Amino acid sequence: MRKLEKRQLGNSNLRISKIGLGCMSIGTEINNAQKIIEAALEAGINYFDTADLYDYGVNEDIVGKTLSSRREDVIIATKVGNRWNENKNGWSWDPSKDYIKEAVKNSLRRLKTDYIDLYQLHGGTIDDPIEETIQAFEELKEEGFIRYYGISSIRPNVIRKYVEDSSIVSNMMQYSLLDRRPEAVMPLLTEHNISIVTRGSVAKGILSDKTLEAIEADDFNAKFLDYSSEEIKELIESIKAKLLFSRSLNEVALQFNLAHETVASVVTGASSVEQLLDNVRAVCSPPLSQEEIGYLEMITKKHNYTEHI
Repeated sequence: MRKLEKRQLGNSNLRISKIGLGCMSIGTEINNAQKIIEAALEAGINYFDTADLYDYGVNEDIVGKTLSSRREDVIIATKVGNRWNENKNGWSWDPSKDYIKEAVKNSLRRLKTDYIDLYQLHGGTIDDPIEETIQAFEELKEEGFIRYYGISSIRPNVIRKYVEDSSIVSNMMQYSLLDRRPEAVMPLLTEHNISIVTRGSVAKGILSDKTLEAIEADDFNAKFLDYSSEEIKELIESIKAKLLFSRSLNEVALQFNLAHETVASVVTGASSVEQLLDNVRAVCSPPLSQEEIGYLEMITKKHNYTEHI
């Protein structure tokens, strides 16, 4: 297996592995969760993405506990903005300066660290008090609590506002062969040297070898965005016929994301060590050729955002 490449995150001095571990799916069973994180470290992953929302903060606690002895070797990213209610049966959106500066202290405590490498706004709308939100992140940088900040948004109007008025280094976006909407903002982000960190690259598991097995067994019935089940089957059969002689479908999906210069890392979840290692193998496989990329772009839909534009 090839050595895991690291890529620069935007105009920061952070170099992150081209696959990151999305910690939301590691669960709350401490032994299993720690095994997954330790396997990620062993495989060369240095980028770990969590959020204060996940498992009421327990996820941050597990990540912090497991990584504390390797703190200088890793890049920890977490998120803020979603605020659990007192009963913990729902949350509200709060991008206020006061809340962000309060929430960061709780995240630092759970993560067992003095600083967060990348602090991300976990969503956002154009109606937020954006100047106040930016001010909160800038002050946290000055105070040394965070090194850099970014956003996690698919809304073009929000993205443009942060590109214009803030010093974000990254934006986390859902991106896959079945959801090519982020391509609409890639030129803007590339121009300003802001990286995309992708999530959802296998489209809720549809772009995986399990789907190939289900199609062969005539047991596939899933839709995604405006793709019908039949369209997905036809698409995957086309990919299989053209590209899957020496590749897995998982490889094709992840390598498609990594083929774009704006993408610094694909963040993938894993609920087992085996799943993690399969994802690592996929990103360490040979990159797609220009011919393969062109074919994939030809047979998939180039969606555009129709809201929040």
